[in-house]
Amino acid sequence: MADLRSTALTSSALGWQIRNTYARLPESLFASALPMTVRQPRLTILNVGLANELGLDFRDVPTDVAAQLFSGQLLPEGSEPIAQAYAGHQYGHFTMLGDGRAQLLGEQSTPDGRLVDLQLKGAGPTPFSRRGDGRAALGPMLREYVISEAMWALGIPTTRSLAVVTTGEQVRRMSALRGAILTRVAASHIRVGTFEYAARNRDPQALRQLADYTIARHYAEFTNAPRKYEDFLHAVVDRQAALIAQWQQVGFIHGVMNTDNMAISGETIDYGPCAFMNVYHPETVFSSIDQHGRYAYGNQPSIAQWNLARFAETLLPLLDVDDERAIAKATLAIEGFGPRFQQYWLAGMRRKLGLRTDQSDDLLLIQALLNWMQAARVDYTNTFRDLSEGTLAKEIYQPSEFQSWYADWQQRLQVEATKIAEAQDHMQTVNPAVIPRNQRVEEALSAAEEQDDLMVFHRLLAVLASPYKRGDDTAEYREPPADESQYQTFCGT
Repeated sequence: MADLRSTALTSSALGWQIRNTYARLPESLFASALPMTVRQPRLTILNVGLANELGLDFRDVPTDVAAQLFSGQLLPEGSEPIAQAYAGHQYGHFTMLGDGRAQLLGEQSTPDGRLVDLQLKGAGPTPFSRRGDGRAALGPMLREYVISEAMWALGIPTTRSLAVVTTGEQVRRMSALRGAILTRVAASHIRVGTFEYAARNRDPQALRQLADYTIARHYAEFTNAPRKYEDFLHAVVDRQAALIAQWQQVGFIHGVMNTDNMAISGETIDYGPCAFMNVYHPETVFSSIDQHGRYAYGNQPSIAQWNLARFAETLLPLLDVDDERAIAKATLAIEGFGPRFQQYWLAGMRRKLGLRTDQSDDLLLIQALLNWMQAARVDYTNTFRDLSEGTLAKEIYQPSEFQSWYADWQQRLQVEATKIAEAQDHMQTVNPAVIPRNQRVEEALSAAEEQDDLMVFHRLLAVLASPYKRGDDTAEYREPPADESQYQTFCGT
């Protein structure tokens, strides 16, 4: 083991530039936590493109050494593994939490000057594990890998996946499953729940230090601003409004929008029971644990605003020494979410319909299309892509309801003197031809878990890497499932 460490991990040629600035914060915000020892780590997949972006060169690193690294058996020089403390409103109920199965190694300095977190997920118990085993199974880790990379290709801010390794051990869930560890890359893992934890601990100094650290890392333009905490709150609200609008535009359903799953950086984080909507309906839910539809597709904007209100509450002592003024400032910021979300969502929907200008009746035009899609039970992604490609000879587009809407859309394009062909050229750059269809994801995970066959998984990854490109070889990936009325997704824990 010592030879591997000296050969692979202290070499400047590999490109490690790791430090852990988060570990300089007050100790109440984290706990030291070393990855567990595993029996037989094996590299399942390495994201070579992402590694290159991070300034890491694995070309000459043997796969067994890479497996040791991404399972935490070897630690990069400069790393300082910790588990971060955070709380969370889970389905509306407050709980003190923390990383129960993840260790933050530190931050890698990238060639383009960014600091990004490297975290091992599923690497064993930590002081925050409570009764959990701290481990993860292969299927959920591969799900996070494929969905996060698909979101990245779609242009949506997201954490990313650098590697997955199997551990050679089993984890017990509803049955015995193959153990695995994911290496996750994030702008940071600071969450709304991180601030809730600091606020609930009633340590004003720790809260202020956390806020200052987060501002310096993600909103540096406010570091010396006279109203930096107020500006910070407004900026977080704005980023979340933009992010949720992008989710809605591609039919993404997070599935578990607890406050501990909302990143202050504005990235999508934690791909547990997530899925993409096929047939359009605002009440679509796939998560097995969301039995009352709290986090349904159509509820995501209002839930985001609710989560941000919890974030604003934590900042009250920093917003103003006077309680009433602090509450007024927080309220103003949170009330701004709705108009900002609407602005981002409407602009995105205009782009999906090839509209270049703003007209007062655009919302009515968009809503009319969505109403028809819901009533006709048609596929959300394929409808916009068919409009983009002009492939409207299908039987589903022949009823008078759609034809009437189509005539209104044509007239709307004429208002701004845009030819349909020009609009469609633009529409094909924002309306994906392929998304991670639920049945294709399950097919890939099943082959990997049950047959140790990654060919299906790699093929899916390759298709999702170019979501706006249509080719004859991707036709099967465009088809929605025949019936997914019974389909459910499950939390990896």
